[in-house]
Amino acid sequence: MPGGAQSGAATLRSVALEVAETHEDLSPDRAWWLRVPAVLLSPRSVFFALREDDPDDVAARSEPLLLVVWMAGAAAVLATPTAAGLLDKPDYDALLLAIWAFVAGGLYGAVGYFFFGFALFFGARFLGSLGDFRRSRQLVGLALVPLALSLLVLLPFRVALYGGDAFREGGPDEGTGQTVLLVLQLAFVAWSLGLLAIGVRVVHGWTWLRAVAALAAGVALLAAIVGVFALI
Repeated sequence: MPGGAQSGAATLRSVALEVAETHEDLSPDRAWWLRVPAVLLSPRSVFFALREDDPDDVAARSEPLLLVVWMAGAAAVLATPTAAGLLDKPDYDALLLAIWAFVAGGLYGAVGYFFFGFALFFGARFLGSLGDFRRSRQLVGLALVPLALSLLVLLPFRVALYGGDAFREGGPDEGTGQTVLLVLQLAFVAWSLGLLAIGVRVVHGWTWLRAVAALAAGVALLAAIVGVFALI
């Protein structure tokens, strides 16, 4: 790696480490607004901060995590086949599409936040954790930061390439372009899953095997719930 690139990467990492730590001159609110983006570069130190049970610190996480959950939900709904054909409907224009993404993204994100948070809580308890549901939810919220980032990266890229056709059936985005965007979206999802595994390991102080087992137990619970609803 060239010297300039190494220096830049080192600077980003040092900034992430600095903001992820607790400073006496930072309020809990400001500290958590800085920690949320820092999880992309220094996840262990940020997840370790979730161990803090001070009421002010816990409350300070609410607003940044709310933004992350909403953005991740919006990114998810805009990647669905439903969104891909919204502008084919005569009642929809760009403004209504944005409103739909805002409302549907918020609902989708909130449901996923509590649903996956409960699954993680179940998996962690199954493996012997004494942590509460709140911490499991917040762990999931921090792990969603890459998915939230995808909204800021992939949506402008998608619109710049295809314009409104990105949300119409049979547009130029189908084929190779659609496949590339899907692969990129899945890469952000994989990034989030990786952060989730790191978070479980760091927050609970477990081995990788135990952390992955907790995630597997959570996935098994989700599969069982989906299976029950499929049989109804």
